[in-house]
Amino acid sequence: MAADSALLLGLVEEFVTGQQDSKAEETATGVKNGQFTILQLVEALGLSLTSSEPQTRGRGVQLLSQVLQQCYGNLQESEVEVLVTFYENRLKDHYVIMPHVLEGLKALTKCLVLPPGSAVSILKSVFQDAHVQSLMLAQRSCVYCILINLMDSREEELKGLGSDFVFGFVQSMDGERDPRNLLLAFQIARKIITQGYEMGKFTEEFFEVTSCYFPIDFTPPPNDPHGITQEELILSLRAVLTGSQRFAEYLLPLIVEKLDSDVQSAKVDSLQTLAACGSLYGHKELSEFLPGLWSSLRREVFQTASEKVETAGLSAVSALVASLSRSVLSSDSEDVLHVFLDLILKDCLHHLAEPDLKLVWPSAKILQAASNASYRASLKVMSAVMPSLLEQYNTQTQVSRERQHPDNVLVEFQKPLCSAVFSALAESSAGLQITATRLLTSLGKQSGEVSNDVPLLLLLLVKSVLANHFCSLSSSLAVMECCGALAYIYPEAFAMRMVPRLKEAIFSAVRRRCVTALASVSSQPSLVQESVPVLLQILTSAHTGMGNSFSSDEVTSVCHSLQRIAEQAGQDPEVGQIFHDIVIPRLLGLAIQAALQGETLSHWPAHQVHYASLMASRAVRLFLDGDVSFLPENAFPSNLQLLKVNSCYQTRTVCLLMACVCSLPRSVEIPEVDRLLVELEELSFTCLHPFSYTSAAKCFAGLINKRPEGRTIKTLLLRYHPLSTSLTDKLFSLLGDSELASHAADGFYLLMSDSPDVLNRGCHANVRIMYRQRFFAENSAKLVQSFNSARKAAYLKALSHMVNNLPKQVQLTELPALLPLLLEALSCPDQGVQLSTLSCLQPVLLDPPAALTTQLDGLVARLLALNSSPSMKVRIASLRCILALSHLPDHLVLPFRAKILQALAVPLDDKKRLVRKEAVLARGEWFLLGNPGR
Repeated sequence: MAADSALLLGLVEEFVTGQQDSKAEETATGVKNGQFTILQLVEALGLSLTSSEPQTRGRGVQLLSQVLQQCYGNLQESEVEVLVTFYENRLKDHYVIMPHVLEGLKALTKCLVLPPGSAVSILKSVFQDAHVQSLMLAQRSCVYCILINLMDSREEELKGLGSDFVFGFVQSMDGERDPRNLLLAFQIARKIITQGYEMGKFTEEFFEVTSCYFPIDFTPPPNDPHGITQEELILSLRAVLTGSQRFAEYLLPLIVEKLDSDVQSAKVDSLQTLAACGSLYGHKELSEFLPGLWSSLRREVFQTASEKVETAGLSAVSALVASLSRSVLSSDSEDVLHVFLDLILKDCLHHLAEPDLKLVWPSAKILQAASNASYRASLKVMSAVMPSLLEQYNTQTQVSRERQHPDNVLVEFQKPLCSAVFSALAESSAGLQITATRLLTSLGKQSGEVSNDVPLLLLLLVKSVLANHFCSLSSSLAVMECCGALAYIYPEAFAMRMVPRLKEAIFSAVRRRCVTALASVSSQPSLVQESVPVLLQILTSAHTGMGNSFSSDEVTSVCHSLQRIAEQAGQDPEVGQIFHDIVIPRLLGLAIQAALQGETLSHWPAHQVHYASLMASRAVRLFLDGDVSFLPENAFPSNLQLLKVNSCYQTRTVCLLMACVCSLPRSVEIPEVDRLLVELEELSFTCLHPFSYTSAAKCFAGLINKRPEGRTIKTLLLRYHPLSTSLTDKLFSLLGDSELASHAADGFYLLMSDSPDVLNRGCHANVRIMYRQRFFAENSAKLVQSFNSARKAAYLKALSHMVNNLPKQVQLTELPALLPLLLEALSCPDQGVQLSTLSCLQPVLLDPPAALTTQLDGLVARLLALNSSPSMKVRIASLRCILALSHLPDHLVLPFRAKILQALAVPLDDKKRLVRKEAVLARGEWFLLGNPGR
C-alpha cells in the first residue's frame, strides 16, 4: 500500500509540476486496476488543489478530470457525491480552472450512481457560476453535453425545476454561433419540447432564442473536417420550431416575413417548415393566419422562376389543406377548410378559363395540390373546377390535362367526361392520349356511363395499341393498364372485339405491342381461351421458321406473357385446365423438338397446374418411356430416350422434368418413382454436360425430399433425416482432398443457402424450421478442430459459408467463439471467402460482442488491406465494415482514426464510382469521430 501511495504521489507530481501529460493515462490505468481510488487521488492532489497559483490548481483539476473521463463507470455513489461538491465549489475559482471543472462535471453526469438531487445541484451551479457565452467553444460544448447527459438520465429531477430549467438553458444558448454547438443546443431544445418540460412564462423567450437562426444560412468551409451540413442544421432547427402548437402564434408570422426574402434557399426552408407544421397544427392554430399565408403561397407559386420554390409551395398548400381536413369542429365553429379553399378557388379558378396565359398551369397545380390533400377537399375543388373544364373542352381546340381522382368524386360528371375522353383518345397527341387513357382507367373502375360506349371505347383502344406513333414507354404502359382494368370488367366485349384485331396484327410490325396487349387483357377464362392459342402459335412459328421471323427477345416476350397470364388468372380452375391441356404439352413438345434438332433450348416458364397427378404421369412416361402421345403435332421418333443419350441438347431437357414433378405437393404420387430415381442418378453421374447433370441432381433431390427414405445430402438435411450425418461427414472428409477441397467447401454454401428452384417451400419441399441452426451446431466444431490442417483455406471457406447463411441473431451468439477463424478468413486469398466473411462481420460490428473489441488491431489491419482487393465487391464490403467500426465507442476506435483516415484517401480515387461513394461515407464518419454532438 505504501508503494502504491508513493507511486500515486509521483504521478501527481510529474503531471502537475513536471508538465508530463502522459501521466494522466498512467494514473487512470492505476485507478481502473484498483491500485488506488479516486478519493486517494483527490487526497494526493491536496497541495496542488490548495496552491495559491491558479495554474497549479488548474493542473490538479485537469488531472482529476482526465482520470474521471476514463473511470466514471467504476465510481461509488459516495465518491460521486464528494466529487460533485468539490467541482461545484471549483466553479467559483479562477477562470483558467473553469475548462477542467466543466470536463470533470461532464464525466460525473454520465455516472449511473449519481446521487439524488445532484443533477439539480450541478445545473444550478453551472447556470449561476458559468457565463456560458463568454466561454471558449469547447467549454460551451461541455455545458451542452452536461445538459444532455442529465436530461437522458435524470429527467424527473430536472422537471422539478419547472420553467427555471428552460430559463437557464435560454441564457446559456443565447448568442451561440458555432454550428457544432448549435446542433447540441437544438438537440436540447427538442428534448425540452418532446419530453414535456415546463416552459411557462418563458415560452416566447425559448422560441426567440432558437428562431433567431431561422432560416439557416450556413455554408461549410472547404475541407471542413467536422462534416456539418446546412441540411443537417435546417432539419434540427425545424424539428424545434415545429415541435409545439404553442409556437404557432410566433412561427406563422415569422414564416410570412421570411418568405419576402430574395434568397431562394430561405424561401424553400420557410415553405418546407410551413408544410411540416401541417402534421401538428389544426384549425385553431391556423385560422387566424390563413389569409396571410395564402397570399404568400400564391405569390411564390404564381411568380417564382424556381422549380424548388414552386414544389415547396405546392407541398405547403397540400399540408395546410390536409391539416384543416383533419380538424375536429365544434357545432358552432366555422369550417375553416372551406374558408381556405374558397380563398384558393377565388384566385385560381378564373385562370383556368385563360389557357393561353401563363397563370393557367400554376393555378392548375395549386388546385391539384389542394384536391390531392383529402377527400373532402377533392369534392369541393372538383365541383367547382369540372364544369368549367368540360365547357372549355367542348368550346376550345386545346384541352387542359386532368389528373385522376378518388372513386365517386367524378360520378356527377361521368357522362360528359366520357365524351371528352373518347374525343381525346382520337387525337394524335401522345400526351393527350396518355392523360385521357389514365382518366378512362379511373372512370372504368366506377359503375356508370362507360358501359354504354364499350364498342367505341374498344375501337379507340385498339387504334392506340396498333398506331405506329404510339411507341413511348409511358404511352404503352398507360394503354396496357387501361386494357387490363377494363377487360376484367367487360371480358366478353374484349374477347369479341379486341382480341380478333390483335390476332390479325400479331405478325405485323407492331407484334410486340400486340403480345403485351394480349397478356394484359387475359384476366378472365373467356379471354385466356382466345389469347393463349395465339401466343402458342407465335412460338410454333418461331420454332419452325414459318412466316415472319421472330427474334429471341420476341420469343422471350411471349414466354413472359404466358407466365403473366398464369400468374394473374391461374387460380381460376378453368384457366388451370387450359394450361394443363394446351400450354404445358405444347411447351414440352416445342422444347423436345428443339432438343432433337440440336437447337439452343429456351428456358420455358414452369407454372403450377391443376390435375397434378395426370401431369406427373405424363411427364414421367415422356422421360422414361418416350411416350409422346399427349404432345400436340406428334412428329417425334418412336425410340425417344431423353435421359440416356449423350447429346447435351436432349439431356438438358431434364430441367423440364424437374419443373413438372418437383413442384408438386407431397400428396401427389409420382408414378414409377424408383425407376425414375435410378435414371436420374445415372444421368447425374455419367453426363458430361454441367447443366444436364446439375438439373438431374436437383430433380433427384426434389423427389427424395418428399419420400420417407433417401440418400442425398441437402434433401435429408432439410428434414433432419438421420442419414444426413453420414453424408455430411463425407463432405467434411473431402475438405482435405487436394483436388476437391474448394468444391467441397462450396458444397457448404449449397447446404446452407436458399434453393430458388427445387428445395423450397414454394415447391412443397419438406423443410424443417431452424435446419440451418441445427446443422451449424452439429458441424461447426468439426471445422474448428480441422482448421490447422494443410487445406486451411477450404475449411475457412466452408466456415464462412455456414456463418453467412445463419440468421443474424444466431450469428451474434456464435461469433465470439469463431472470431479468430473469421479474421483469418479475411486474409484468405479466395475472394469468395473474403466477401462472405465481410458480409458476416458488417452487421455484427454495429453491436459488437466483447470478444470483437479485443481484436480491433487485427481487424482494422485486415480491412484496410482489402481496400486494394482486385474485386470491387470486396472493396465495397470492406469499406462498409470500416464505416461500421466508426460507430463503436470513441475510446475504442479513436486510436485508429489517423491511420484509417490516411488509408481511406486511396479508395477516394478508385476507378469505380460505387467504391468512391462508400469511401466518402466512411471517411466522413471517421472525420467526425470524437467531435461533440456526433
